[in-house]
Amino acid sequence: MNAKYNTRLGFIQKALIFLTALTFSRPCASAKTGQGVITGQLKKWHRIAITFDGPVTSEDAEDNPFLNFRLDVTFTNGKTRYTVPGFYAADGNAAQTGANSGNKWRVYFVPDKVGKWNYSAIFAHGKNIALQPFYGGKSFAEGQFSVGTSDKTAPDHRAKGMLQYVQKRYLQFAETKEFFLKAGADSPENFLAFHDFDGTFDLAELKDNGKARGKKFIHTYQPHIKDWLKGDPTWRSGKGKGIIGALNYLASKRMNSVYFLTYNIDGGDGKDVWPWTDPDQRLRFDCGKLDEWEIVFSHMDKLGIMLHVVTQEQENDQGLDEGNLGTQRKLYYRELIARFSHHLALTWNLGEENTNSTEQQKAFAEYIRRLDPYDHPVVLHTSPGKQHKVYEPLLGFGYIEGASLQTIDTHSQTITWIDRSAEKGRPWVVCLDEIARANVGVKPDSQDPRHDGPRKEHLWANLMAGGAGVEWYFGYDYPHNDLNCEDWRSRQSMWDLTCYAVEFFHKYLPFAEMTSADNLTSSDNNYCFAKPGRIYAVYLPQGRTTELDLADSTAAFTVKWYNPRQGGKLLEGSVKTLSGPGVHSIGQPPFEQNNDWVALIRTADLVASP
Repeated sequence: MNAKYNTRLGFIQKALIFLTALTFSRPCASAKTGQGVITGQLKKWHRIAITFDGPVTSEDAEDNPFLNFRLDVTFTNGKTRYTVPGFYAADGNAAQTGANSGNKWRVYFVPDKVGKWNYSAIFAHGKNIALQPFYGGKSFAEGQFSVGTSDKTAPDHRAKGMLQYVQKRYLQFAETKEFFLKAGADSPENFLAFHDFDGTFDLAELKDNGKARGKKFIHTYQPHIKDWLKGDPTWRSGKGKGIIGALNYLASKRMNSVYFLTYNIDGGDGKDVWPWTDPDQRLRFDCGKLDEWEIVFSHMDKLGIMLHVVTQEQENDQGLDEGNLGTQRKLYYRELIARFSHHLALTWNLGEENTNSTEQQKAFAEYIRRLDPYDHPVVLHTSPGKQHKVYEPLLGFGYIEGASLQTIDTHSQTITWIDRSAEKGRPWVVCLDEIARANVGVKPDSQDPRHDGPRKEHLWANLMAGGAGVEWYFGYDYPHNDLNCEDWRSRQSMWDLTCYAVEFFHKYLPFAEMTSADNLTSSDNNYCFAKPGRIYAVYLPQGRTTELDLADSTAAFTVKWYNPRQGGKLLEGSVKTLSGPGVHSIGQPPFEQNNDWVALIRTADLVASP
C-alpha cells in the first residue's frame, strides 16, 4: 500500500475553509486515544474505527453534513503514512437504530504494520469542502494506539492482508504473498437490493420480460436463511439473515468474489439500489443503509470474499453530472471510499458495459485513486465487441489495473489484453466477468447440469490464457437470473466446477511464473500454459491427445492427468514420462477419452516439491 496525500498547505484557498470546534468523548480505556473513541481489535489488517463527537446535524440538515463538512485523519507509523477520509455517522449506531441525526463523525482504518500508530484529525467546514483536494492544516485531535498481530486464519482476509495490484497480471495478498484467482458470482447484479436494508425498494413496475419476477421485486434470499449460523451478524432484532446466509453458502463452495452494483437507478435495469436518502437525492446519504451494507461487507471479509464494487451500469452512466466528474459523482465516490475502502479485498469497477468517454474514465479512475488510501485496483467492464475501442486508449494509464471482460471469445480476448497491456509497461489483471448473450449466461443446473460450455469455453479458457479468474452471470431467460436470483444453489454444479479449476492452479502450478503457450502443442483447439523446460499444463476440451514441443530441453518429465469435471487426484494415462528434446505425444487420458482433460507435464523436482 502506498501512502497518500502529503500535506499541502495552501493547496486550496484558505478563505474557503474554517476549522470547526468540536467536543470529544472520553478516551477509550484500551488505548491512548487523545481525542476520539477507538473501537475494534487493535491488530494488523483489522478494521479500527475512531469516532469523534462533533456538530449535531442530520442527513437532511440545511447545512449538508456530507458536502459542507469534511473529516480527514492521517495515520503514521515511522515513514508509513496514510490519509483516510472520514464520514458523517449520525448517532454512531445507525444500522441498529435507524437514526438519521446525531453528532458522530467516524473514520475506518486498517493498519499494515504492528507497533505504535499516531493519528492526527482535521475537520473542516465550508461550502462544498468535501470535494476539495486534501489541504492539510492544524489538527483538532491527535492520539496514538498500538497494533499487534492478527489472530485470524484463512480464508479470513485479515490473515492474508490487503489484496494489491503489484504490476503483474494477478493481484497479490500483502501478508501471505499469495496470488489471487477470482471465482464467484456476477449475479444478481442488484445483490444489495435486499428487503432488510433501510430505504430499499423497487422503483420499477416490472414487466414480464424475463428480467425479473413479479411487481416491485426486491430480494429476501429466503432459501438461504437456513445458511445463517449462530453468531453471524444481524441488525435490528434479527434482520439480515437471508443475505448473510447467502454469503455463507457461497463461501462454503469456496467461491471468493461477488459482483454488485451500488447504484442502478436513473434508468438502470433493477432500479432498486442506491446509497442516498431518497432515489431523487444525490448529495445526501442514508447512514443506516450504509452501516448495514458495512455489516454485510465485513462478513464477506471474514469469509474470504472479495467485494467487486460496480459503481454504475451502461443505462445510468450518464446519470451523475451528465457523465462527467462533477459534484454528484465526486461526492458519491468519496462516500464509498470513506465507508468501504478499508475492506482488504476490493475492486472498484468504473461501470458495467461502460459508455463514458476515455477522458471521463481516466478522470474517474484518477479521482478514486487519489482518495483511496489503499490503492485498490480499478477496472472497467465493456460490452461485447467493444473491447478495442474502450481498452486500447487506456493501456499504460497509471490509474487502471485491469479489464472486466464480457465476451464469447474468452481465451483470445484474455490473451489480447494481457499481451497488449504488458507491451505498454503496465500489465493488466484480466478477468471474465460475463459470458456474452445476456439472455443465456450460465443456466441453472436444472437446465444445464454439466455446464460444458461455460467450463470449456470460458472458465478454463480464461485461466489457461493467464487470466485472473471468473464471475458467473445468470441469463434473463432462465430462473434465478441476473435480477431475481434468490438462491445461489441454482448453480451449485457451476461453483463446484469452478472450484476444481482454481484448486488445480493453486495446488499444482506456479501460475504467476507461467504464460500462455498454445503454439507448443500440435492441435488447434487446446490450450497450453507453460514455464517452458519446467512445467506445462495442457487443457484438451475434446480430450484425446496432442503433441507437445519440449524444444531443446533434455529434462525428464512426468505426465499426469486432472479431471476438470470431478476434480480429485492426479491420474496416470497411457504415457507416464517424456524426455526432451523435440516433439512428443502426451498420450491418452485415463478414461472417457473424448471428454475434457488437463495434462500436467513437469520435471521430477517439481513433482517432489510440496
